[in-house]
Amino acid sequence: MALSAVRQRRSEPSDPSPSEPYTKLDKPEQAEEKDEGLGWVFPFVALGLLRYMSATSNIIHDCDEVFNYWEPLHFLLYKTGFQTWEYSSQFALRSYLYLLFHEIVGRPASWLFSEDKVRVFYAVRFFLGLLSVLTDTVLVVALSRKYGKRLATYALAMLCLTSGCFFASTSFLPSSFSMYAISLASGLFLLDKPAASISVAVIGVILGWPFSILAFLPVTLYSLSRKFKEAFISAAVTSIILLALSIVTDFYYYGKWTSSVLNLLIYNVAGGGESHLYGTEGPLYYLRNGFNNFNFCFVLALLFLGILPIAKKKYAPDLLIVISPIYIWLGFMSLQPHKEERFLYPIYPLICVAASAVIESFPDFFRSKYNPYDRSIIVTVAKVMRPVVLSLILYASHARTFSLINGYSAPLEVYKILEHHDAENNYVGQVQWIDDGFRGLLPFPFNSTLGGTAAAPPYFNDKNMASDKQYLHDVVACTFLVELQLKRPYLTRGSDLSTWEPIAALPYLDRELSPALYRSFFIPYLWQEKNVFGMYKLLKRRTT
Repeated sequence: MALSAVRQRRSEPSDPSPSEPYTKLDKPEQAEEKDEGLGWVFPFVALGLLRYMSATSNIIHDCDEVFNYWEPLHFLLYKTGFQTWEYSSQFALRSYLYLLFHEIVGRPASWLFSEDKVRVFYAVRFFLGLLSVLTDTVLVVALSRKYGKRLATYALAMLCLTSGCFFASTSFLPSSFSMYAISLASGLFLLDKPAASISVAVIGVILGWPFSILAFLPVTLYSLSRKFKEAFISAAVTSIILLALSIVTDFYYYGKWTSSVLNLLIYNVAGGGESHLYGTEGPLYYLRNGFNNFNFCFVLALLFLGILPIAKKKYAPDLLIVISPIYIWLGFMSLQPHKEERFLYPIYPLICVAASAVIESFPDFFRSKYNPYDRSIIVTVAKVMRPVVLSLILYASHARTFSLINGYSAPLEVYKILEHHDAENNYVGQVQWIDDGFRGLLPFPFNSTLGGTAAAPPYFNDKNMASDKQYLHDVVACTFLVELQLKRPYLTRGSDLSTWEPIAALPYLDRELSPALYRSFFIPYLWQEKNVFGMYKLLKRRTT
């Protein structure tokens, strides 16, 4: 009779089958049986608050954001703005359809606020923040319904407060748009809506960033394997419509039949694009960058595969499919010689999800698989460590966010002041570069005489070779001067106070002279003491 007690219990109809996907109802902890998950309101409000803060306080992190997106959008709205070589009709690498999508907000805002361009700028930023709120809310609710309130709450906290998500969410970049699409496609996938998921993936690739197709592959392929006919038709129809719109839009603006999506792929892949001309980094760049922007959240996310033997029933296959682009994307991007922080944006939400899954699984490391209700001291300690680790991540994230905003916000603030001084005379419409030794190719103003957006100016090239026309040689013609003055053993033009009158001067963190730890994270009392600051100045020519 004693031996029969160890025989395996016959499966009951309510037992989850090994082949069925794990849901929150399978969790061993009794308290989870009453878990109704997060509703839509709380994640929407929490994300909305933080995205509002991001839209109003975020800095410009990348010159590409300014000259490849804000400036061309400004040209569409006001008929003035800078043009990069990528927008020359000779190369046609940038999508005007992507710009038009943002003009949906920018155009009415320009009518509403007239010449108050700062308000137009923030209107577009609020739009970017709203896109992030909507897509991330879907992801959080999907996680809650499938894996429970705890994991979803951890993910929500990180999506709101980690530095990477805080800054990328309101950046005007195709990689940010692909990030929105990753969140939405992943959420729809977890909600068992493969056709909608794959359509969003197509939008993220064609309207956003074509190279992000690698990040969408796992969800796309698995969606096709679940409901092939429905998902394939959805993907095909979305692709045809968007590609047709993109080609027609490019024809209207570039003045010839071309596809910016195809051109970009050919230049960088088949054509052997020379992105190394714009700087190269070592293979560990993205690991360092990931830690800077996500601290221990990034470390935990990379450990997700390591916990699968313990949490396989919980997270395989669905969550593994959603998170797998982290490894695919990091591996592929690390092999490219030219690296930039914004290239990682598409996988930022997935980093938060992966780290949340690892934190939620802490007790599983110590709980016996034969005793799912184990309440031993070590399991209790593991549960307590969940909020402790999450708090550490959020504190370090705040330190990073605070350091970047306070260290590098001077340009935005100075240009607001310049806009105020320019209200009567429109000097800003005549912005020119002054030679300071840079020998790369700089943007030129869109030239309406040569054809505006359809122009192929002769001074542009794809070799990053400077044009002899890009600098203003007669500095006496300048009314205003914007200059960064760092502590270097030479004088700058603005140092001549007999010629230039300071209008505004704000501190700017000197990256080269400041220690990596103290410039990367705000440490109370030490941040100001250990870091070195220059002055970002707006100066006006004195009148005699």
